[in-house]
Amino acid sequence: MDTKRVAVITGSASGIGKSTALKFAAEGDRVVVADFNEQAGQAVVDQIKANGGEAIFVKTDVSKYEDVEALVDQAVITYGRIDVMFNNAGIGRLTPVLDQKLEDYHAVINVNQHGVAHGIIAAGKKMREMGIHGVIINTASVFGFLASPGTFAYHASKGAVIMMTKSAALELAPHGIRVVAVAPGAVDTPIIQGYKDQGLVDAMKSKVMGNKLTMPEQIADTVYLLSTPNASAINGSVVMADEGYASFK
Repeated sequence: MDTKRVAVITGSASGIGKSTALKFAAEGDRVVVADFNEQAGQAVVDQIKANGGEAIFVKTDVSKYEDVEALVDQAVITYGRIDVMFNNAGIGRLTPVLDQKLEDYHAVINVNQHGVAHGIIAAGKKMREMGIHGVIINTASVFGFLASPGTFAYHASKGAVIMMTKSAALELAPHGIRVVAVAPGAVDTPIIQGYKDQGLVDAMKSKVMGNKLTMPEQIADTVYLLSTPNASAINGSVVMADEGYASFK
């Protein structure tokens, strides 16, 4: 009997998503790499296959529900099921609130907030339809709890992810589907490039207990653990994977 799980991971061409795709593949799961960046996403698939894993790439704009629905459908068409949905795709804009262009604000909300909602709904429907007791994991952030200058839209989106996680967990529990979130702190990924450009990385490091950036592989390990039966008691929760960022503010 085939016991391999199928994990769909959005935003998996780089950063946390890429590291998580590689982690799941290394653990023997089949991976559906989803991203808007086709070249980088296919490179992740090629890397997984070169290491003996199984993966496909599906170009996806998570801000469009029809794209996310098609992504979930393709996972089932290719591998016959979906066990894990990691709603991870995210973008950021480092801009003072009164200088924020409305189109930039809406871009962040459409990807970070609506993209997660689309993933919860599309994956939840398919898991319920197939009778799969799956896991939906969402990328939240310490910025869903704590304010920081220049990230107005990002705060709004991640605060929404936290409450969507709790709400969806409550409604999907009767179907045996868990919904949880992980809240990273200062992670060394492309999304912090704005901070690097402004020379703010040392300030970011000073806000965590270890005085260093978290590596995306560390978040990937946390996400993988949350996806397993060993974390079956964790539901509707936001797991802080922030190296203490939120613990002494």
